[in-house]
Amino acid sequence: MKQRLLFVIDSLGVGGAEKSLITFLSVLDYQRFDVDLQLFSYGGAYEQFLPMDVQLLPPLPLVQFLQKTIKEQILSFHIKLLWARFRFFLDIRKTDIRHTDRARLYWIHFSQFIKKCDKVYDAAIAYGQNLPTLYVADKVQAKVIFAWVNVSYGPKGVNHGYFESFYSKFDHIVTVSPSAKEAFLNTYPNFQQKATIIRDMYDGKTIKRMSYVDCPIHLDETFPTIVTMARLKREQKGYDISLEACRLLRERGIRFRWYALGEGPYRGEMEQYIKEHHLEVYFILLGALSNPYPVLRQCTLYVQTSRYEGYGLSIAEARILNKPVVTTEFEAVYAQMVHGENGLVVPQDPLAVADAIERLLNDTALYQHIVDYQKQEKKSNTEEIEKFYQLVEN
Repeated sequence: MKQRLLFVIDSLGVGGAEKSLITFLSVLDYQRFDVDLQLFSYGGAYEQFLPMDVQLLPPLPLVQFLQKTIKEQILSFHIKLLWARFRFFLDIRKTDIRHTDRARLYWIHFSQFIKKCDKVYDAAIAYGQNLPTLYVADKVQAKVIFAWVNVSYGPKGVNHGYFESFYSKFDHIVTVSPSAKEAFLNTYPNFQQKATIIRDMYDGKTIKRMSYVDCPIHLDETFPTIVTMARLKREQKGYDISLEACRLLRERGIRFRWYALGEGPYRGEMEQYIKEHHLEVYFILLGALSNPYPVLRQCTLYVQTSRYEGYGLSIAEARILNKPVVTTEFEAVYAQMVHGENGLVVPQDPLAVADAIERLLNDTALYQHIVDYQKQEKKSNTEEIEKFYQLVEN
């Protein structure tokens, strides 16, 4: 008998956790498992890469309702749900809401309108924080449940106690790096026995193959080119550091083009900064691409200016394609970076980033040393799936 698995994630839009899940599902043994996938938002770019063996479940009725226009919602005459919607949107406009706050308020107002899952699973996996965690803990029937923590995560304030009650229901809490595990246990030390590490998976053969697919975007190779792949977010992804480093490089007269792959809430402020500092031809926003690897393959350098990451999957992907990396120092960075060997690790400071970029663009011996080192690096870690098999079967 195959074991029945349920995975739950917010969406399959462009992002590190989403890419990690696609890789996970691509290497899963479907001779052993039947797999369902539940989303909270549909139409993401990575849905096209789902293995055929995965059953994508239909949207929850609540999700369908909330996606309707205001007029359609009013005409539904669902008074209790309309009142809950009004209170939810009133609450999230009171202050600067973070993802954790938004998820907590969403669940407070709407969980009563979400039915418990009818199907009983052998294992259910909340692949990500916030809504997937709340849904699996509260609405799914399974013999064993997993909470997957993809970032350096620790809810604070009112969210701390709220989420603790849900995490207490999980049998296993999976983190993607030692630093992510440490950050989680700093917040919830009483879950020490539940916590384990299964690293974000990446498959070098797949990434290399996808990097040679035709791409409508071609970089201006008359200049050294820099690529950053990350959601357009200021605090986590450090795009303010990237923009300031770009300005410094321009002022030094360095020849380059810097391409950002991603979408997110910081786009408007980034566009304003680019315009105010006349960086239009230096820092180019390409948006989110379902297959960013042809662009990554064309670049000279990969740069990541994150303040925190659970692992840093985009850095791993750049290394697979033998692209020298400049990255800021965050807790998980040394899980894969060796300073001076596969790239340069610098402080979270625009000047340090600009200096490292300039150094790699000018020092051809160091650049070639890094490329040669990367060619010898391990290009996949799909064996991590065995850790999951052991947890499920035990």
